[in-house]
Formats: sequence, C-alpha cells, structure tokens
Amino acid sequence: MRMHSPSLSELHAFSAAARLGSYSLAAQELYVTQGGISRAIARLEEHLGFALFERQGRRNALTRAGQEYLQAVEPALMAIEAASAAARRNSSQRSGAPQLRLSVVPTLFSHWLIPRLPDFSARHPEVMLSFAPYRRDDTLNAPEIDAWIRVGSHWAPDIAADYVIGRDLIPICHPRDLQGPQAIRDAADVLGRPLLAHTNYPGNWACWAAAQGVAQDCPQPKADFETVALLVQAVAAGMGVAVVQRCLVEEDLAAGRVAQALDAPVNIGRGYFLCRPAARTPTAALEQFRHWILEQAAPRAIPPETGASASAPSAPAA
Repeated sequence: MRMHSPSLSELHAFSAAARLGSYSLAAQELYVTQGGISRAIARLEEHLGFALFERQGRRNALTRAGQEYLQAVEPALMAIEAASAAARRNSSQRSGAPQLRLSVVPTLFSHWLIPRLPDFSARHPEVMLSFAPYRRDDTLNAPEIDAWIRVGSHWAPDIAADYVIGRDLIPICHPRDLQGPQAIRDAADVLGRPLLAHTNYPGNWACWAAAQGVAQDCPQPKADFETVALLVQAVAAGMGVAVVQRCLVEEDLAAGRVAQALDAPVNIGRGYFLCRPAARTPTAALEQFRHWILEQAAPRAIPPETGASASAPSAPAA
C-alpha cells in the first residue's frame, strides 16, 4: 500500500510556522535551524503539490490551500502529541519515576532555563523532565501538562502564577561604545545611537526613555528583529543599541559579546511566570521545580514597585 502522508518532522515544522507566522520562531520552538524549517516545508510542498505559505511583509502567511491543510492535519498532530505524552507519563509511573511536563516560552527556554537545568537534574535525579511544544494561544489547562512558563503581567483568577524573572529591561551596546571620547555616558548618548528593537515590543524604547526622564521624543528604531537572538547578534555586530530583558543576555554580557550601556534598568511590569490551573493540586515534582526555579531567579528578581509602573500592558511572548 502506498503511503500518502509526509513525515512528522515536516508536519511539525509546518504547524509551528503556521501558528507563529515565522520560520525563525518555529525554528526556536522546535530547536532546529531556520534552514531546517525552510527545507522541511519545501519538502512538504513538493510532496503535496501546492504552496503552503506566501510572504506578507515580515510574516509567512498561509495560502488558502495551506489553511485548509492545517485544519485537516492539526487535530491529528495534537492527538499524537497528547497520546505520546500520556504514554511517556504512564511509562514513568510504571517505572516509579515522577515525570514533570512543562511548556516554556522558547526565548526564556533557550537563553536562561536550559543552561540551569543540569542543576535541577543534579538535585532531583529521580524527576523525568518532559517539554511540550509552546503554543501562543494555549489556554493553560491541558491535563497532560503540569505547568507553563509564560509572559504576562496579570492573570485570570483560575490561574496560579508565580513571578520568576524578566521584568528588568536594560540597554545593551557593543563593548567599544563604552570606550574613547565618544563613549556612552548617559541616556542621551544611548538614544543618540541607532536604536534596534524587538518586532513584538516596539514600545520598549519609549518606556526606557521615559523612565530616564528624557524630555524629547524617543527616536524611532532604525531596524527591528523578530527574535532576541537576532537582536543581540545585531548589537554584537555594531549595528546599534537595544533594550532587552537582562535575564536573556546574561551569557552574552559575561562573554563580552555585548555590554550594558548604562546601569539604568527599567521595570516593564510584564515578566515570565510559572503558571498552572489554580484548581489543580501541584505534584511533588512540580513543587520541587517551583522551589528550584524561584531560587534560581531570586538574586535577579526586580520587585514590582521599582522602576516603571507594574501596570504596563503585557505583550506577545518574546
């Protein structure tokens, strides 16, 4: 019998790119390269015989045929994912090993959480970690997921949320921008350089400038980038300065790829939270993880009452 279905890797690449509207964001979520996503979708389009995406500005938008195909295959993909997660959970229960299944915003996952996970595993070797795909529109109540790490500032009463990290926004620059007679020395110097922004957070620069008491209007960014990794890479290449959450650039600062332009952090209100349904009793493994991650973040946490107003509106996940 001839098989007409494509590979699961191609379908997952297609589903992630369709959901996020970006090959690079899909690559972040699935922990592959952007080229890998592009090639997988090209193979899928060749297999099906029609185009799935069309370029619309900065986004990869589904064609009509792509929308119809997504509606047809996504329920099956979600069913396979749920069945696989349940099978892994049952296997761990049979073996007596507790399992902790999490869904984490890709940016925090790759820049902050993953480098720390070996410490959690060393402290709790009995816990089997499992990670569900990030979904921007997740309702945070899937029974097969124990907890979610999401960006936000306010949460519905049915969600139990612990602030972890990410409220403090700092300006970063190339290290040479801090040297010589033209070195950055104050907020006006920072705003006099080419400003680089995150596509999803165009208001970050205005928020930072207002907190510094800069009287004139904040200049418009010269370029924007859809991921923190690309934004930091642009700063490291000398394109300009950016404002980013401190927790996302710790390794870059330590390695000297970029430098903090000024010791002038601003509290943006939103941050990363560990979330779960309030009505669901947390497992022992989740309580261990909660205690551990709050301990990891504590030295860098910024209290809500400092800096900019904590009532700043939340934005899409970084």
